[in-house]
Amino acid sequence: MKKIPITKMHGCGNDYIYVNVMQHPIADPSAAAIRWSDRHTGIGSDGLVLIDKSPVPEADYSMRIFNADGSEAMMCGNASRCIGKYLFERCITDKTEIRLLTLSGIKTLRLQLAGSKVQSVTVDMGEPVLEDHALFAASPDLKSGTFVSMGNPHYVIFTHDIDQVGATGPLLENHPVFPKRCNIEFARMEPDGSIRTRVWERGSGITQACGTGACATAVAACLGNRAGRRSSIVMDGGTLHIEWREADNHVYMTGPAEFVFDSEIEM
Repeated sequence: MKKIPITKMHGCGNDYIYVNVMQHPIADPSAAAIRWSDRHTGIGSDGLVLIDKSPVPEADYSMRIFNADGSEAMMCGNASRCIGKYLFERCITDKTEIRLLTLSGIKTLRLQLAGSKVQSVTVDMGEPVLEDHALFAASPDLKSGTFVSMGNPHYVIFTHDIDQVGATGPLLENHPVFPKRCNIEFARMEPDGSIRTRVWERGSGITQACGTGACATAVAACLGNRAGRRSSIVMDGGTLHIEWREADNHVYMTGPAEFVFDSEIEM
């Protein structure tokens, strides 16, 4: 048995276990994610994130994400912000602009500092990919919503009943119209102009927040003339600030990242 150093971090309550595989490689991250993420018999998390060097010169570092069920995710906005904080505050880099390779491409992280600490991180999430929502609404058992890909698939439904997330979320995640499953957002406009959102994440279930989900919700709200190009997305675990810039059509997400604890686990 060997001991692997791990770090628990969260972005707006979206919590992952982080491992620096530049120093401590993991042979079977899918199995580790399942075992470690269990909130009763493991550490407890929404999944496992591996931080590694980039195999291509265009990026500085890379990340891989494994959901609590062991499936590999393409992108996670909250995890990418946490990686920015991890790399800077652990003195692995002194850069305040970091290029991070993900399965959804290279994302640029811009760190906002307060002294030597990372106060918040803005992530260039790239351009949203849209599809005709009529394709999905044509299914009689699928609620009318908006499909937005932020490097991973999201289906956003505006409704007063956002608390249906636990009952309706898994049904929509596994709907036949989504052959690779889908992340589902239930969103409601608030009197102050913010957007209250609850998330059912593909492979993890209800999570406290989802960065790509917040971006998808902001894009869907703008497309539906419910909001402008700047939105505050209020999720169970906190608020993310989203800007869909007209100049480059990119979506920018800003929010916090927090350390929870460091430990070691036997493998």
